[in-house]
Amino acid sequence: MPRIEMDAPWEYSLSIPNDLRAVTVSRRTLRLILTMHGLIHLVDVAELLAAELVSNAVRHTKGPAALRVCWSAGVLRLGVWDADPESPEPQCLSGGQLDLAEDGRGLALVKACADQWGWHPLVSDGNRGKYVWCELGSAA
Repeated sequence: MPRIEMDAPWEYSLSIPNDLRAVTVSRRTLRLILTMHGLIHLVDVAELLAAELVSNAVRHTKGPAALRVCWSAGVLRLGVWDADPESPEPQCLSGGQLDLAEDGRGLALVKACADQWGWHPLVSDGNRGKYVWCELGSAA
């Protein structure tokens, strides 16, 4: 049996339909991926981040989306592509406002919990969209 290198880079992609059930499927798939790669210590935060990114893609766009999970050089990168080219903006809510808000907290949570996050527009073959990503270091 071949020896598996624990520090070797890897990448997975999951196509997501425009269906709210995709959030749960994405979280469970991510948990399995991280567990199989010995990164169980990242699961809770990574699941929260992925759920927020996928939820935004499913709730705020009409097309399909995709979750990308990458590991390289001790950094876990989660990214979600969707078909909407509009920039994602975290809500500027403070203290109790954030606690009481019914929606709009997703990117604020990503910003607070991830080591880094960002987004960039995508244009390919006439299709437009965006890629929103965040990173967690292995010590998270």
